[in-house]
Amino acid sequence: MQPLPIITPSPLSLHSFLRTSIVAAGAATVLALLPAALAAETSSPLMAYVGTYSSPLPFVRHGETLLPPGNGRGIHLFQVDRATGALSPRGVYEQKTSPTCLVFNAARTRLYSTNATDQFEGGESGSISAFAIDRSDGHLTLLNTVASGGAGPTFASIDPSGRFLLVANYFGGSVAVLPIRTDGSLGPASDIHKGAGKVGPKRATNAPPGSFGISGHEQPHAHMILPDPSGRFVLSADLGTDQILVWKLDDHAGVLSANDPASASLPPGDGPRHFAFHPNGRWLYSLQEEGATVVLFDFNPENGRLTSRQTISSLPPGFVGTSMASEILASSDGRFIYAANRLHDGISCFSVGATGELTFVAEELSHGDFPRTFNFDPTGNLLYSCNQRGDNIATFRVDRDSGRLTFTGQYAAVGSPAIIVFLELGKGG
Repeated sequence: MQPLPIITPSPLSLHSFLRTSIVAAGAATVLALLPAALAAETSSPLMAYVGTYSSPLPFVRHGETLLPPGNGRGIHLFQVDRATGALSPRGVYEQKTSPTCLVFNAARTRLYSTNATDQFEGGESGSISAFAIDRSDGHLTLLNTVASGGAGPTFASIDPSGRFLLVANYFGGSVAVLPIRTDGSLGPASDIHKGAGKVGPKRATNAPPGSFGISGHEQPHAHMILPDPSGRFVLSADLGTDQILVWKLDDHAGVLSANDPASASLPPGDGPRHFAFHPNGRWLYSLQEEGATVVLFDFNPENGRLTSRQTISSLPPGFVGTSMASEILASSDGRFIYAANRLHDGISCFSVGATGELTFVAEELSHGDFPRTFNFDPTGNLLYSCNQRGDNIATFRVDRDSGRLTFTGQYAAVGSPAIIVFLELGKGG
């Protein structure tokens, strides 16, 4: 299926800008504005790709509704106003399979989407799609779609060699390795590991007081998979077994093997969902969905060992009630950690101390219902919250000194947004 055409407005030329400005403001003012005009003329367009829940039918397995139908249409493309953060629609790649996680290759010429389905070509598996990106306008062209190695793929990343896509299948409880061919298309899985181990209780150990949240611990649930910054190991979070697993990847054969030590455990029922490495590569922050906590681990890049050192609520101090944590990211300078909480619908900011320990700074409401993920723009000065049930993306300005977020007043309407990623056109790498 071909994407809708992307319409990019022609930028005001520098000549026209100067001519208009001279009439309006005089030569002295124009000289003051000239550097900004040159920057505007030479900077390449910044695009945002938004993956959505777009299935017209609910996701049902064994008679249980696991995901409701989504209001998205596939992968939505926006142009970003670098000054205000506003998002302007530039087209949609129609896709009815809920592309809820998007990842670029290192050259940023290919885009991969996890498709949160449970059926592909007659088998009980989700799928992964590979796209070529037209770097002149951001257009997507489908290369191919393959089985993900389990139902409900929810996260994907690329190994440091660039030769393999790593996939976490939530409902299938498995992690898989998919070869990336020279043209960027995907081959069949070279390795699949099904989730195993004792599942945690329905009640999280660290659930907030008064929480009525029911934990997803009826089976293993792989929720995230990512190489560590050193490139020596691959880590995956299993929400159902309350573990972060540590793997080694053979980047020639595309096979995962358990590391020694093979895992780190979280409190029963807390449900590790996502994690974020500090830029120094030695601190890992794990976010627990049902427990609503952030756990600081020391990570040893030599042997892959994780040692927990601090546990702090992902919610503001004194919170009581039901909330489900969703996303965690570190600022590019490593000074702050941000965590999103659904149902409570806020994003918490924590300062990072000299030894990596966190201190709560402030919280900003997500200005929408059920923030599933958020992401920074390439400058780190803007943060975008994907408010899944609110059918919008809200934009915030980041105070780089205090870490605090301020809502800009900018919304983008998009059905059931799940993820937002950014690409500067005309720039490689």
